[in-house]
Amino acid sequence: MGDQERGRRRPLNDSDISPEAVQQPRPKIFRGDGYKSHDRDRSQASSSRGTSRSHAPSTSHSASTSHAATTSHAASTSHAATTSHSASASRGPRDPVGPTSSHPSGPGYKSDRRPVDRFEIVNTRPADVVTKQGSDGKQIKLLSNYFRLNTKPQWRIVHYHVNFAPEIELVRVRCGVLSEHAKSLGTGYLFDGHQLFTSKKFDEDVTVLQTTSRQGVNYTITIKCVGYISPAESRFLQVLNLILRRSMKGLNLEQVGRNLFDPHARISVGEFSIELWPGYETSIRQHEKDILVCAEIAHKVMRRETVYDILRRTSSRPERHQEDFRMNVLGLIVLTDYNNKTYRINDVDFAQNPRATFSCKGNDVSFIEYYLKKYNIRIRDHDQPLLISKNTDKAQKSNANEIVILIPELCRVTGITDNMRSNHNLMRAVSNHTRLNPERRIERLRTFNRRLNTTAESVKVLTDWNMRLDEKLVEIQGRVLSPQKIVFNDARLCAGDFADWTRQFRNQRMLTTPRNGLDRWAVISPKRCSSELRTLLSNLNRAAMAMGFHISCPREVMIYDDRTSTYIQALDDCATKDPKLILCFVPSDSPERYSAIKKRGCVDRAIPTQVVTKRCNKNGLTIATKIAIQINCKIGYTPWMIELPLSGLMTMGFDIAKSSSNRNKAYGALVASMDLQRNATFFSTVAECCAYDVLANNLWPMILKALRQYQLEHQKLPNRIVFYRDGVGSGSLKQLFEYEVKDVVEKLSIEYKKVSSTPPMLAYIVVTKSSNTRFFLDNRSNPLPGTVVDDVVTLPERYDFYLVSQTVRQGTVSPTNYNVLYSNIGLSPDKVQKLTYKMCHLYYNWSATTRVPAVCQYAKKLATLVGSHLHAIPQNALEKKFYYL
Repeated sequence: MGDQERGRRRPLNDSDISPEAVQQPRPKIFRGDGYKSHDRDRSQASSSRGTSRSHAPSTSHSASTSHAATTSHAASTSHAATTSHSASASRGPRDPVGPTSSHPSGPGYKSDRRPVDRFEIVNTRPADVVTKQGSDGKQIKLLSNYFRLNTKPQWRIVHYHVNFAPEIELVRVRCGVLSEHAKSLGTGYLFDGHQLFTSKKFDEDVTVLQTTSRQGVNYTITIKCVGYISPAESRFLQVLNLILRRSMKGLNLEQVGRNLFDPHARISVGEFSIELWPGYETSIRQHEKDILVCAEIAHKVMRRETVYDILRRTSSRPERHQEDFRMNVLGLIVLTDYNNKTYRINDVDFAQNPRATFSCKGNDVSFIEYYLKKYNIRIRDHDQPLLISKNTDKAQKSNANEIVILIPELCRVTGITDNMRSNHNLMRAVSNHTRLNPERRIERLRTFNRRLNTTAESVKVLTDWNMRLDEKLVEIQGRVLSPQKIVFNDARLCAGDFADWTRQFRNQRMLTTPRNGLDRWAVISPKRCSSELRTLLSNLNRAAMAMGFHISCPREVMIYDDRTSTYIQALDDCATKDPKLILCFVPSDSPERYSAIKKRGCVDRAIPTQVVTKRCNKNGLTIATKIAIQINCKIGYTPWMIELPLSGLMTMGFDIAKSSSNRNKAYGALVASMDLQRNATFFSTVAECCAYDVLANNLWPMILKALRQYQLEHQKLPNRIVFYRDGVGSGSLKQLFEYEVKDVVEKLSIEYKKVSSTPPMLAYIVVTKSSNTRFFLDNRSNPLPGTVVDDVVTLPERYDFYLVSQTVRQGTVSPTNYNVLYSNIGLSPDKVQKLTYKMCHLYYNWSATTRVPAVCQYAKKLATLVGSHLHAIPQNALEKKFYYL
């Protein structure tokens, strides 16, 4: 069914089966995952002489020879050969990719953003917030997927700066020289070549050590105390996460991307040629009172097919072979088994093949020779093209363009494609393993804790740092907010403990419907589907009448085939009669046809369209009820409302979706309510923005349009504004806080002064759905909708809380995190939490609560429609209608 959501919730949790995103930038000091040998840190003498993981052949171009001819370090480490060229150097004839390469550069080339530090601590808590804990609701005891990290009293991390005389150039050698004094440094320490971190404090601020290398060189090591690291510093998180990673190495897990997985416990989904690798996503940081370890169960989808298999599959049409192959592989995340490293494919070089050569340790080596000598891998097809992977994060950090060359037949595809997602049997088979109910999840978490606390190597790492992982899951005091009242035309019904009013709704009159009903509309259908169309229209009338919505007989346009062009021609003919809505009845799903219909209706004609597939009749009145609600919304009316005590309130939701046709484009959508106490309507607008810019440059013009519409309807501007900002990663929080929030606050003040009005009371709230936090009731079940947690696992530097607003029937519920970046709205934490929960009841595609406030869900729906199907801005005449449902 094109427009309808058929009563199946999207998997709101266990999203780890999705294709993994590009690896996040690594911290500047430490390399906790996939780090290179020349800048790694070591805590023990033996580890400082170990080898790091190998990388695929790469080419690095920078303004200065930052790696000091990186080929030299390949002789002493396990890295693959890399070449480094200065800006003035000319490109060698055998360089796989040079500085003047015409390959699409990916996101890194387009943006001058600062590198994202995922360990950065951003203090966003408003200064006037005394407490962020609420008190409303029923108190309940919860378990969470956190473990306390117990340390000795007065435990601290000490920071030292280390100098060597004579100077040692190679970091690897520095680590080895310093490791001779491992006993003096304490049982556990981290060293990156210049900075030393340990839990031991030397007696003197400056300590001098002497040592002699194996070559007989005498070195003087000067260790100067810099001070203690505060838990509020990002380095504190870096050290803690590295210690945790070191302790997990004893579990014999494989690192794929940034997470650790267990290939020995792989689960084969045989009939679909994929494997699931179970693993863990872990993080450690200072929370409200304790240092807590968050452990979440993850699964990595590993497909048995390689990129070479895709190459062969797309070669059936020689005239479009290259184009089809690019469309199928660009953006894919692949795993190279020879080094267990993941890469994103940014481009394909059809002009080169594995016989191409590059410089390795001063010699020209072909890719065929390189892989045979280094990994004992024989490349079979010598004519296959080369894959280009651009490490954009490093490029932004070091101003270098590092390009990694990959061989298709050595790259295993990860993740799930859109076609695979549409295979319900496949998704059901995968979800049977990935959607863990609370009981299974708790058991897996306790198994992880037990392994970490009983594996000798893991225990030693924690003991060396005077740490111990608590065996119990962290207990939390939560609260359950009271069920909300749903307001219909002539009744107010309680949503119930599970916040689902589907059954009660079927016999309730919708809040607002057109006075004359739907009296001018059209239906387009193939003539061979006329019988199914009659069934649909009959069910639609019955369902609508029960909800107080009168639907007149439509103008029927019967077509002789189901080609896209035929539908578009019929739609144009119908548009001449100025219908309020056009329903297109289609025999089957077709993305191309759906996009064409939506584009013609939203962009060209400003007419809402409803696409319905023939199989909708299988569910009879259930689907007909959903279609009737959608039609009522699409012509500008409201099915239900909630009780809202605040007047003069505007809530806004903003989200971004990338364009499916142009990776450099994205579309930002803003949806705003128009004082729900008075007229219960919404306003929407869309603008194009850069796909790689965290800050939405067109955000203020969109906010201004919403304010103008509010002023037009109510003859004044809103007194209060609650802005829910979605689509922001934790690494982008600082940029958002320092630029976007301040810009919005300043421009709101200027705009209100123009009309001699007091600036509005504003709450700017970042919505995060991708949190790894989970909560469980004592009886190992999911917490009820309305569950709020605002202590223990929240962060001291934020005004934040977790809210479970939805019910899930499978797996474990995922709470949504809300972080209030700015607030002068004058509402207590209780009221902010209750308002947020109320707004989760207003998504009209689902007669139950959603995971995020409805304005955010609408914004996501609208941005996705434009980015995936329209690829153009819809007409302004539709801004007051839910045409995107």
